[in-house]
Amino acid sequence: MPQIIPAPRGVETGKKTDMKKPGKVYIIGAGPGDPGLITVKGVECLRRADVVVYDYLVGKEILRHAGKDARLVYVGKIGGHHNISQEDLNRILVEEALKGNTVTRLKGGDPFIFGRGGEEAEFLQKAGVPFEVVPGVTSAISVPAYAGIPLTHREFTSTLAFVTGYEDPDKGESRIDWKKISTIETLVFLMGVKNLSRIVSSLMENGRSPDTPVALIRWGTTPDQETLTGRLGDIVALAKERDFSPPAVFVVGDVVELRERLGWFEKKPLFGKGIVITRPEEQSEEFAALLREEGARVVSFPTIRILPPEDYGDLDRAIEDIEKYQWIVFTSANGVRFFFERFCELRNDIRDLRGIKICAIGPATRVGVEGYNIRVDMVPEEYISDGVVEAFRGVDVSGANVLLPRAEIAGDIISDGLLELGANVDVVTAYRTVNSGKDGKIVKELMDSGKIDVITFTSPSTVTNFMDIIGNKATIPNHIKIACIGPVTENACRTAGLGVDIMQGPYSIPGLVDAIKASFRQGD
Repeated sequence: MPQIIPAPRGVETGKKTDMKKPGKVYIIGAGPGDPGLITVKGVECLRRADVVVYDYLVGKEILRHAGKDARLVYVGKIGGHHNISQEDLNRILVEEALKGNTVTRLKGGDPFIFGRGGEEAEFLQKAGVPFEVVPGVTSAISVPAYAGIPLTHREFTSTLAFVTGYEDPDKGESRIDWKKISTIETLVFLMGVKNLSRIVSSLMENGRSPDTPVALIRWGTTPDQETLTGRLGDIVALAKERDFSPPAVFVVGDVVELRERLGWFEKKPLFGKGIVITRPEEQSEEFAALLREEGARVVSFPTIRILPPEDYGDLDRAIEDIEKYQWIVFTSANGVRFFFERFCELRNDIRDLRGIKICAIGPATRVGVEGYNIRVDMVPEEYISDGVVEAFRGVDVSGANVLLPRAEIAGDIISDGLLELGANVDVVTAYRTVNSGKDGKIVKELMDSGKIDVITFTSPSTVTNFMDIIGNKATIPNHIKIACIGPVTENACRTAGLGVDIMQGPYSIPGLVDAIKASFRQGD
């Protein structure tokens, strides 16, 4: 729910206040929907904001750029229904700034293109509140581009106009000169779906041919993008037949015909596929970015949280006696992070690891180790526990002391394998995983509505906690594919009663993404 804050005394137009020096308001265009289309400056302003006031079309991925202590205030509207009036919104901006806060006002698209950013800026100026405007990528140009429609092209058009599809009802007669704009070769209407019939009839009544190519693009630049093409004379009937609803952009002109050749976004291999990530949110950034790059709709549903061990005893004893080890084997990036955090607390000198060789189970774990400027001596060819054991078969570890810092609950393949090779192995708990406490209704509703195509698992704990969250007796619809990394996670899936549809090497996040892409190419 929005936080509706009454206007403080003295913020009315032109009045001075006796409050402390005001903060500042940044009116920022958040872009059309693709989280990658917000500007660098927009992200910088978000990161230092004390208060973020945002609209309906601003996605969660963009809000993640806000600082952890920032207060988020939702003031959006859906289908013309206002959660908060514009007057109250203006007062929120002023009051928060007069408290000395840095306020980020996030608006979809560009704040000065058929939005009310200009009105908000005027209100701030009259109240004496400092402000800046950070332009955004407007849906007027980006949405057609994602649909494969260049708005200008030397062979098709030399004139272009942007037109609002929704005018202020209080201003009486329309200010749109339909006779003039009907002669412009490319027209882009924003917020025009509800008035589509009036727009079409006005254009044709003023000379535009009913055979003019047109396109409606809904939820443009997002994995839910939907494009409907037709002719000016039949688009109203087509839109009604498809129950085409806002938010959408309406493009009129011969450039629409280029879509057949230039369409690119909707051809991505995972376009529109809903893919659930169950790993911890703070560790899913790379995975989510790779999936979005392929056009997927990413559903972040972390099933576990990573915490320090309840008892540091074994880990502390190993660190205090670190000189006795010849090898340290890391089986995850989590193990690396928690080991080195504790190591630095107790030893304070990374040079205490000199002479000790390091094995990392895979590339992500290796990167974690190298982040401490420590060289990794071994990475197995297969990024799984069996691969680690196999790699050590080419090394003489007879009598060697090996430290294995890992999760509280984990398999014994590596420790048993090293023992068979003659090593002395100390297994210590570096971290533990616990249930994230997420609400299972969220993902079950998405599954039931057909919004999920793949559920991914990257460790056994993500599997067991996912089933705990949704209910072990819950049924996963047959059309949803299960994808996992490695045979240990596969076994956890099968133990939980889940079939595994996607699993192939290399056992890494990029490898899993490639496997998911391949499964849809093959139509499995």
